[in-house]
Amino acid sequence: MPRKKIMTIFGTRPEAIKMAPLVKALEAGEAFHCVVAVTAQHREMLDQVLDLFEIKPDHDLDIMQANQTLFDVTCKALTGLKSVLEEEKPDLVLVHGDTTTTFVASLASFYLQIPVGHVEAGLRTGNKRSPFPEEMNRKLTGSIADLHFAPTTTSRENLLREGVNPETIFVTGNTVIDALLQTVRPDYPFTGPDLRNIDFANHRVLLVTTHRRENLGEPMRQIYLGLKEIIERYPDVLVVFPVHKNPKVRAVVEEVLGGLKRVRLIEPLDYQPFINLMNKSHLVLTDSGGLQEEAPSLGKPVMVLRDTTERPEAVVAGTVRMVGTDRQKLVESVSELLSSPGAYRSMANAVNPYGDGQACRRIIQSLLFYFDKNAVRPVDFAVK
Repeated sequence: MPRKKIMTIFGTRPEAIKMAPLVKALEAGEAFHCVVAVTAQHREMLDQVLDLFEIKPDHDLDIMQANQTLFDVTCKALTGLKSVLEEEKPDLVLVHGDTTTTFVASLASFYLQIPVGHVEAGLRTGNKRSPFPEEMNRKLTGSIADLHFAPTTTSRENLLREGVNPETIFVTGNTVIDALLQTVRPDYPFTGPDLRNIDFANHRVLLVTTHRRENLGEPMRQIYLGLKEIIERYPDVLVVFPVHKNPKVRAVVEEVLGGLKRVRLIEPLDYQPFINLMNKSHLVLTDSGGLQEEAPSLGKPVMVLRDTTERPEAVVAGTVRMVGTDRQKLVESVSELLSSPGAYRSMANAVNPYGDGQACRRIIQSLLFYFDKNAVRPVDFAVK
């Protein structure tokens, strides 16, 4: 098989984290020439991951601007990617997940009749406005994609229900597990004073993140009031909260949690210290999608601060519990895990349904199969 040119396109920190191990795996092999293009839909947060994994993009659109809207990101990325794709003429474009960069890169590739492979394909909530705009970005990308790298059998079933050709779907596990296993270290040394001085041995640390548009305002206020009640109820609990840079998030966080003795409000962390902080934490509370996949790999129960999830596998497996933004439900659910060692162990020891650290290998095998029909179709990932 002649060497094929594969272009990976991403623009945000979550995409970069999940695509980085795949980029490195493509670069390490002989079958493919890997070209990396970034939109820099997020700039600083993207650069942190590129530096960590030592990835130097071949093309950087650098589109981020202050107070950018979805219209800004879409138009600038679409125009910028046109010239990049025309210059490189890749044999296939790989995109990831559900960002605006993902959808726009797929659309640009389609306009130029370049095949698209969708990594982390098939996740669905069934509500096009939650999460917004990610659910529609993912569905639209799925309609364009020629290859679908579904992380789980549930994702595969979602695609089949939408009429996707089963021959184009490969169940690979999630590349985020590959990235996590390459990054976490039991002896990781925290350097900043906010984390270096935490007494993990005598405190149960609750790691908290919130950022979803649909949670802004009163829903977030109820979450933070619930956290305040939990802190007052359990004297050994310490909350560590890397606060999103969105001023609307910060205002409510400061109002409700600012100044509390056992609450550490810190700046957003780079990926490596964040993952290692999660590894040392007792429990994770988040409205993020990705943490629902990462935390179970480290044996950390997750309370999901959303009313919907595109990752139901973890709920079924018992590693994740949906608590939404209802203050009372949040307090009751967290209190159960803090008061009952058995309930905690049940969630912490549940099998992670999202991967075994071999997703990148399966994706590369799938690409070989796509380009060389004499190759063997890879065996789908399955939870053991």
